[in-house]
Amino acid sequence: MSANPIYLGVIGVGGVGNAFLSQLSRLPNAPKLVLLARSTQTLLSPAPAYSPSIPAGDWKCAAEAPSLTKSGPLSPDDIASYLSSAPGRSILVDNTSDPTLASSYPVFLRKGISIVTPNKKAFSSDLGLWKDIFATAAQGKALVYHESTVGAGLPVISSLKDLVATGDEVTRIEGVFSGTLSFLFNTFAPVSAGGPGAKWSEVVAKAKELGYTEPDPRDDLNGMDVARKLTILARIAGLEVQSPESFPIESLIPKELASVPSTAAGIEEFMKRLPEFDGQMTEIKEKAEKEGKVVRYVGSVDVGKKEVRVGLQYFDKDSAIAGLKGSDNIINFYTKRYGTNPLIVQGAGAGGDVTAMGVTADLLKVVERLH
Repeated sequence: MSANPIYLGVIGVGGVGNAFLSQLSRLPNAPKLVLLARSTQTLLSPAPAYSPSIPAGDWKCAAEAPSLTKSGPLSPDDIASYLSSAPGRSILVDNTSDPTLASSYPVFLRKGISIVTPNKKAFSSDLGLWKDIFATAAQGKALVYHESTVGAGLPVISSLKDLVATGDEVTRIEGVFSGTLSFLFNTFAPVSAGGPGAKWSEVVAKAKELGYTEPDPRDDLNGMDVARKLTILARIAGLEVQSPESFPIESLIPKELASVPSTAAGIEEFMKRLPEFDGQMTEIKEKAEKEGKVVRYVGSVDVGKKEVRVGLQYFDKDSAIAGLKGSDNIINFYTKRYGTNPLIVQGAGAGGDVTAMGVTADLLKVVERLH
């Protein structure tokens, strides 16, 4: 361990945040946790000594301890001032999906605070913010790592960055980027379909019950989550994608149900009325079967044509995409070096523990580079 400790601020203690803190507590030589913020409260190690640090594995008990400073929610500027005043390098881990915090990343980076995050908003919103983040990081000698913004803990972004950095030419990226939609189609249209199978609305209800979907399944079915991931990969591959709204996204929400409010009663109404539209999805599935194929929800980037699209596609039953199991993700990178056989990254692409693993691995990389 270097003589100069590294100071850590963590925002968000939801599913991913909690799993991350648990992993952090087991790391040998972990950075000093000096700030822990959630929506209602911020815990701080008292300045100027920034001591004692907050115990990652036992922060709930520590929240009661008089030795730590407690305050309400702090603004990004306040957090940046606190972390940049620490007597050493500091890192912010943002485990939220907060767009306001994401748009403040340049504020942290200007002050030399490195960023580690699974928050997709910063990297998939306006192209200007993307450029600002990486230009500011380069000036402020701070680092930005966001592996978990695509594919949870899978090495998707690092693989693509390595391909680009070593001068390979990425021609196409294609895959299943949503654990939720992977589960839905692997269940609804399995490769070895015997008999009529489950209805689409039943599969959606089952996925919701298992906790695979967002509380409002329309947040998965609208394809926006996949579009954000595609935006990030397309930009790393060199395309200037303005935003996820700038290319075609096929929504799986029946038009008649799109305007049902996203309140608890609205979600209940959506689930109750979804069976009315089962015929549409059955028709799509049967059309694929007639061609000896299966239907899957995929995202693709054609680098040469500068085209990005998200939606339903038919695949041969012996293809890697058709053969996915459960809620796995698969990402195929077609490049000049790899020829007709793509570089394939496949595995669990959702879940608190694997997403947090991606965040923890990024943190270790940043710590190593800062020492």
